Amino acid sequence: MNVLITGCNGQLGRELRLLQKENDDIRWTNADIEELDITDPTAIEAYVDKHRIDSIVNCAAYTAVDKAEEDAERCRILNALAPEYLARAMAKHGGQLIQISTDYVFDGTAHQPYTETDTPRPTGVYGQTKLSGEHAAIAACPDTIVIRTAWLYSPFGNNFVKTMLRLGRERENLGVVFDQIGTPTYAHDLAIAIVAALRKPLPAGIYHFTNEGATSWYDFAVAIHRIARIHTCTVHPLHTAEYPTPAQRPFYSLLDKTKIKRTLGIEIRHWEDALNHCIDRLEA
Repeated sequence: MNVLITGCNGQLGRELRLLQKENDDIRWTNADIEELDITDPTAIEAYVDKHRIDSIVNCAAYTAVDKAEEDAERCRILNALAPEYLARAMAKHGGQLIQISTDYVFDGTAHQPYTETDTPRPTGVYGQTKLSGEHAAIAACPDTIVIRTAWLYSPFGNNFVKTMLRLGRERENLGVVFDQIGTPTYAHDLAIAIVAALRKPLPAGIYHFTNEGATSWYDFAVAIHRIARIHTCTVHPLHTAEYPTPAQRPFYSLLDKTKIKRTLGIEIRHWEDALNHCIDRLEA
């Protein structure tokens, strides 16, 4: 099986690359913008044909949620058109696309975890373009798998965990919103699930994956400082209204993971256990 990872230098892409040595029976091809422009359908077709790709895991996306409100067209190209182009190439070659999506396809007004059959209602450009990408990919290649995730972090790139570690060591006080609820997702654990999905293989459709449990951004920040033994910074809870942003965040974005756990036969660890593992890696 020949698998292409797009966006291979991002958080999820780098975690997938680290798993490739122990999964060397799969032939991996890693590409970022320097190797493949996923907004160019002709380039995609040539690349897929040259490397005889059977499956694509699309980790590339426009993820600057606030900037997307002013950069809607670029966001649409990367999040909606590119997945369609990748899916078309897979359909032509009899392959499968795994498209990574987001909790932002929901409006965050629910009071119980969102399932894959709940109606998406994105409120901002980022969520709207990611949902369009889901629809376009599935329409272009019926074998497409969509995996929605949330609150992604890792030892790589810019993310909430690394920001809280840095600010916790720089400041004596820090304000973090407490009225947005979700589940952090360790990119390492998502990468393991993706490899399992490639091997199973996972039937086409939409799936949800985060770590287990629920928390707020405030409690997440407090846990980060506790695990990292940062005791010189006090984290204060803020209402969302006290920390306005250009894009509206979902107040509630828990994703129900029953479908992927049953289909793959996997267990998912609690977000605090995963966080411990990530911080251990960062401090090693």
